[in-house]
Amino acid sequence: MFDFLAKQKPKILVIGDFMVDCYVWCDSSRISPEAPVMIMKSKKQEKRLGGGANVYANLKALGADVFALGVVGDDENGNFLKEKLNSYFLIQKGRKTSLKSRIIAHNQQVLRLDDEDDEDIKLEQELITEFKKIFRNFNAILLSDYAKGVLTPKICQNIIQSANEFNIPVLVDPKGDDFSKYKGATLLTPNKQEALKALKINNLEGENLQYGIEKLKKDFDLKYSIITLSEDGIALFDEKLHIIPAKALEVYDVTGAGDSVIATLAFSLACNIPILEACELANKAAAVVVGKIGSVSVSLDEIRNFNKNNFENKIKNKEELLKILKTENKKIVFTNGCFDIVHFGHIKYLEKAKKLGDILIVGLNSDASVKRLKGKNRPINSEFHRACMLAAFYFVDFVVIFDEDTPLELISFLKPDVLVKGADYQNKEVVGEKLVSKVELIDFEEGFSTSNIIYKINNQALN
Repeated sequence: MFDFLAKQKPKILVIGDFMVDCYVWCDSSRISPEAPVMIMKSKKQEKRLGGGANVYANLKALGADVFALGVVGDDENGNFLKEKLNSYFLIQKGRKTSLKSRIIAHNQQVLRLDDEDDEDIKLEQELITEFKKIFRNFNAILLSDYAKGVLTPKICQNIIQSANEFNIPVLVDPKGDDFSKYKGATLLTPNKQEALKALKINNLEGENLQYGIEKLKKDFDLKYSIITLSEDGIALFDEKLHIIPAKALEVYDVTGAGDSVIATLAFSLACNIPILEACELANKAAAVVVGKIGSVSVSLDEIRNFNKNNFENKIKNKEELLKILKTENKKIVFTNGCFDIVHFGHIKYLEKAKKLGDILIVGLNSDASVKRLKGKNRPINSEFHRACMLAAFYFVDFVVIFDEDTPLELISFLKPDVLVKGADYQNKEVVGEKLVSKVELIDFEEGFSTSNIIYKINNQALN
């Protein structure tokens, strides 16, 4: 997929609230004698693209041919946006271009100061006229709404209705508690709180999530219904509910994550990528962004390399893993073991196991389980370190740690298609064999075992 996307350059139109993000990087080492507040010493200031402009930057980083259409003020920040973006901006005299100043101390955002106008624009018809001159040239249209007065109901409906006549997808990052102005769009990307306000329901937990996401699709006549779930990932409803689990390992700053999600979705749909795959890409894009400070864009290479660089992301608990497997229509292969000291025999065994299906899951005995099975001096390596070593192999898709003596409960929970064991189980009962469609026995490489390695090490130490 990435090789295909890297060759694409879809034309995407971004309309909405274009802003400037100012970052003030400071040192802080003392409290003011005048009031109980920190004294900040400015070290560096930097202006970045924010709001719809950050969406624009994300699309450019992905490789899209992007054009911006909007309204800015006749001020320094409006000029900054005009210089940075390939755009047509209508100038409304006396209007402030949105400026968000963030104070950063010790890699933490401690204060944000907003300087802006958020009344509805006075150039509504002029914007619609400009839109109708150009919209048919684009593969997708993205509405970036930050409730600053550009995307009025009249403008939104004119855009959506015109685009629908020519089958051009319209993606909306919504704001406010009335989504009726977005009716007929291809998709919206509200977070949980935004969806709750618009749907006027109490919660989106458990079964209520399916109810809410279907209601969102029906009430606002959407092709796809999406709700972003923060640390739980992305929920998608097309003909059924899909949960795409979050990918992030460490979260430093959530600024701009929503912009990266909708930019990746727009890029993907403009390239005719199926919606489920588009959501998976968007999830990875968000994971890259929240691992950085401030509003940043993310490239296809960063998304491509995310899982490669973070093999720990393959280590899941059984609940997380089940969510992933429910979204996959693939052949699941399962094997298990202690894998205390990973050796050549293990590598060849797992490589052969992977070839038996699409997704290879390795069940790993916990430290407590290994001690019960192997004795008080085992394991040599901790369960986390053993899991990381297994996850580092490209042919291992997921590692899940279990605490029982056998993987029976885990197999029953995950319901894999193929169960793999070593050839020494020939004519023996394999735990979980009645729960799977097929059991495969794989020959071990001769001369390799953890016990032999430990014996050699101990023998050399004695000599």
